[in-house]
Amino acid sequence: MKIKCLLVDDEPLALRVVESHIEKLNDLEVVAKCRNALEAFEVIKKQRVDLMFLDIQMPGITGLDFLKNLRHRPAVVFTTAYRNYALEAFDLDVLDYLLKPISFERFFQCIQKYYQYAGSGNAIYQPKDEPHTTPESDKPLYVRQGKRAIKIPTGKIYYIESLKDYLQIHTHDEKYVVKMTLSSLENELPESSFLRIHKSFIVAIPHITALTPTRIFMGEIELPIGRNYKMNVLSRLDYK
Repeated sequence: MKIKCLLVDDEPLALRVVESHIEKLNDLEVVAKCRNALEAFEVIKKQRVDLMFLDIQMPGITGLDFLKNLRHRPAVVFTTAYRNYALEAFDLDVLDYLLKPISFERFFQCIQKYYQYAGSGNAIYQPKDEPHTTPESDKPLYVRQGKRAIKIPTGKIYYIESLKDYLQIHTHDEKYVVKMTLSSLENELPESSFLRIHKSFIVAIPHITALTPTRIFMGEIELPIGRNYKMNVLSRLDYK
């Protein structure tokens, strides 16, 4: 059964970008495109919507206000050009927060979150005409603490911080301090999911919620982009 998507944005170009990303995936289907919250409300009343891509800044009712007053709602992904709404958005328990312009790579990561949210059991969406492979990001990371080897699921890692001769690995629910260098650990991480942004930081791309030319945001976490890494970071994350 296809995932029914509703697109809500007053900018035609922004609607087309998200629609073009959806067209690349077999399991998604656009059921309607709306220019404002009132149109979206009428669609939700009349048909099934599984996933709504909702702009924040719209004439009349903003995306935030619309969501606050929507009693029966689908999974929601905010799409916006403004990073300063991120904290308020996640207080509304949204699935993800996509910063415009939305790259396909970032959109694809968002869809992985939907699969986890929906409990479908699928580890990854399969793009059209491409064979399914087991993603590198499913492989655990093993690090040594004293005489013990600690197994850390890479999907739970938010970012890794260098502390001179030690590293602090920040995960969803715990921090691990290990004696090794950032460069050596970087070689063990799946390149598709992790990105060196600074001499002292590696971040997990799926957990990035917003960025500027100098900063990376992961919810409330804010990390600097190093001068020597800036060009690669902005290119990799398709920042324009």
